[in-house]
Amino acid sequence: MSFGQGGASWGPGGGGTPDWAALAEQSAARARRRRLLMIGGGALATVAVGAIVTAAVVTSNGGGTGKADGSASRLPSPAELPAESAVPAPSFSSVAPPPPPDPKEYISSAEKDRAPVTVDGFFPGKRLTMGDRVHLKGASSSSATCATGTQGALGAVLTDNGCTQLLRATYRKGGVAMTVGVAVFATEARAKKAVDQASGGLASLSGGGVGTFCRGGTVCLRTSNSYGRYAYFTIGGFTSGKRVTTADKDVYAVNKDLTDFTFRQIHQRGRLQASRAAADPG
Repeated sequence: MSFGQGGASWGPGGGGTPDWAALAEQSAARARRRRLLMIGGGALATVAVGAIVTAAVVTSNGGGTGKADGSASRLPSPAELPAESAVPAPSFSSVAPPPPPDPKEYISSAEKDRAPVTVDGFFPGKRLTMGDRVHLKGASSSSATCATGTQGALGAVLTDNGCTQLLRATYRKGGVAMTVGVAVFATEARAKKAVDQASGGLASLSGGGVGTFCRGGTVCLRTSNSYGRYAYFTIGGFTSGKRVTTADKDVYAVNKDLTDFTFRQIHQRGRLQASRAAADPG
């Protein structure tokens, strides 16, 4: 019996052993053919994928002619903007607005200072608070005869310079009492002159829980100043009658609070009238 495969023969009747070298060569040839087929198929697949990617890139760039649904692919064109806006540009005046009125102008003469002059307008309420310091308000008064609220020569000085009204109010804090007075004049010049010529002093005002103080020759603290057409004076000391010295800081502290407050009240009067004038220039 004989078996044949690729030209080789062997068997009991063949008289020989199989040709192992030939069989090995045939097996290697078959393996080479399979490898070549696999390599060729991979190359074809790579070429195909590359072609698909290239087509996609070209199509997305608008340079190809590929069709997704039977019609040419095209990106939308950008919106067209109008050359000029229909809304007009804002315009600004080249004329600068007038400066706001100076508050002091409205307290420097009776011609512009038209607001009512009252003791409650200058010294409102029942107490005065300055920071953490509280001063209780005592008696208050208003007189068209300015000399009645003065001591010594101050009455004649006020009268000679045309004082039209004297407002007074007394405050107390601890054992210190002080009266502050505001004398009203027609002009700033007259108020300054009255302060420059001041002699004597303001008369203390008792009442409203405050007894008589700074009378009968007792040494007390006196001050005078002016702002606009208003001159303001103070007199203060101890309710016990003790004389005041420069070492009595409490008396000086009360005086500072009252003079600062009076100045602010006068300035506020001018500021309010200036604000009204700016709001209604006509």
